[in-house]
Amino acid sequence: MLSILMRLPKRPLIALAAAGSAALLLAAFGFQYLGGLAPCQMCLWQRWPHAAAIGIGALGLALPGAGPALLGALAMAGNAGLALYHTGVERAWWVGPNTCGAGAAEDMTALSADALLDTTTGRELVLCNQVAWEFLGLSMASWNGLACLGLAAIWLIAARARPA
Repeated sequence: MLSILMRLPKRPLIALAAAGSAALLLAAFGFQYLGGLAPCQMCLWQRWPHAAAIGIGALGLALPGAGPALLGALAMAGNAGLALYHTGVERAWWVGPNTCGAGAAEDMTALSADALLDTTTGRELVLCNQVAWEFLGLSMASWNGLACLGLAAIWLIAARARPA
């Protein structure tokens, strides 16, 4: 697979990397809206670099040079770091942030017990240290991290690739 990627010109590689981020972002929305799996705050953080990578991909298709591809690699490496951090919180390797409600930007330590348990608000409490979905022993955050490392590699190959 790597040898095939190394022979491709820059534009198809950029398109592939951006499409990979689009697929992962669509999958996250699918899990949320079709599968009913509410995201925690850290899950939401991991969506932003994918959105940025899609935009960087459009820029990379329009501009020559390695700059956009390097930005795409940076976005995916950063996202892999976020995913590793989230995985560590899920596995209790370290403590996560205080903001761990489903889409909540508030500090959960400032909420009362009644507010946390109130089901009439329409908000579902989703904790970042709970694995909501797992496949082959890896959580969604772990899979996202692995995918981001692969996408970062494609972006780096694109940065070195011949123009097309």
